[in-house]
Amino acid sequence: MTDGPLPKSVLARGVMLLRACGDSGTSLSLAELALGTGLPKPTAYRLIGELVRLGLVERTEAGRYRIGLGLFVLGQSAPSVRELRDAALPYLGDLHEMTHENVHLAVPDGPDTLFLEKLTGRRATPIVSRTGGRLPAHCTATGKVFLAQDPRPPHRTLPRLTPRTMVLPGQLARDLALTRARGYGVNLEEAEVGISAVAAPIYARGHGPRPIAAISVTGGTRRLDVDRVGAKVCAAARALTRSLSA
Repeated sequence: MTDGPLPKSVLARGVMLLRACGDSGTSLSLAELALGTGLPKPTAYRLIGELVRLGLVERTEAGRYRIGLGLFVLGQSAPSVRELRDAALPYLGDLHEMTHENVHLAVPDGPDTLFLEKLTGRRATPIVSRTGGRLPAHCTATGKVFLAQDPRPPHRTLPRLTPRTMVLPGQLARDLALTRARGYGVNLEEAEVGISAVAAPIYARGHGPRPIAAISVTGGTRRLDVDRVGAKVCAAARALTRSLSA
């Protein structure tokens, strides 16, 4: 359930329902939407019906709800996202060809890292991430790249996703210092057991010293050579940064 008081505006409540559908990565029942947002069930029913009529949400034959094609089209039309994704795709493709693993393009989104693109293949290790999905920044390689530029300790309880997730502020601060020193972030089974990742920052002219995005390679811990893959990811990130600043 959403923390804090419910918003009063119809627009804000509609956005809550859209986010609930998007964050789930699958379809939700009306009861699940009401529980996840904290909205009264009659309110959730009325608003989700309007979102269906607008084409932003789809109602399945089983009576469940999921993000609709109309919302996907709107999201793809955002210029900043489209331009960044288009510029990054050749570099993501090169990394995938070199590693045969999952390759991500991510941006910061509050306390999370948001995946704008994911390239995978039959030889890549299956992982939980998806395009349009998000994970807590403190336990992902891309998220650590963003957090490393803001060394203040987090003012919230950090969720533990695996036994190796860093939830103590001091432990995380040391890891972020190491991220800054070596130039790339590493996630060693901190978001998913058996899965590790390496990520490097992307910068752009006019956006100051903070990275606007990050690219990463994610795969099985046993076969991911962090140092070797880290060098490849950093090289791709530098090339993309030069392209964006040209």
